[in-house]
Amino acid sequence: MRRTVFRLLPRLFPRLFPRLFPRLLPRLLPRLLPRLLPRLFVATLAAAPAALLAALSAPLHAQASATPVGTWHTVDEDTGKPRGIVEIVERNGVLTGIIRGSLVPGEPESLCDKCPGDRRNQPVTGLEIIRNVRRAGDTWGGGELLDPDNGKTYRIKLTPSPDGRTLQVRGFIGISLLGRTQTWRRAP
Repeated sequence: MRRTVFRLLPRLFPRLFPRLFPRLLPRLLPRLLPRLLPRLFVATLAAAPAALLAALSAPLHAQASATPVGTWHTVDEDTGKPRGIVEIVERNGVLTGIIRGSLVPGEPESLCDKCPGDRRNQPVTGLEIIRNVRRAGDTWGGGELLDPDNGKTYRIKLTPSPDGRTLQVRGFIGISLLGRTQTWRRAP
């Protein structure tokens, strides 16, 4: 309401406004400022904690949503098509990944006859292929990844995308430069 009045005054009184306004402003400001400044200051102080809390909680929410925990569709490196379903779960800060099924129609249930140790001759469905992965900043690593096709184990690094829809899975031997990366997609 006040804004429209101040916009209309120069139009209604084109001759009076340029003369009156410069004379009134120096008289009104000393009276209005002591009343307005404390209110502006209090309003700013009241809004500052809420704004600070919102600013601090937004990155935490974004980090919470970008996690490898969930169900993922793996990709066949030869064809580029979805191949399997892997569920990644977290227990006490440690990630574990288990094969839950195949996306290839007609693929027979097989045993992991090339797998080492306790996973030897286990059914591929239900096989634990990711072990001992821990959070390291924005990525997850330090564990191992088992390739059930050839029975080899690799060190692993998991990097979720900021939106949480894709997961960069890097398997490597020794250092991260000696390896390859697959992009898994979050299951619907």
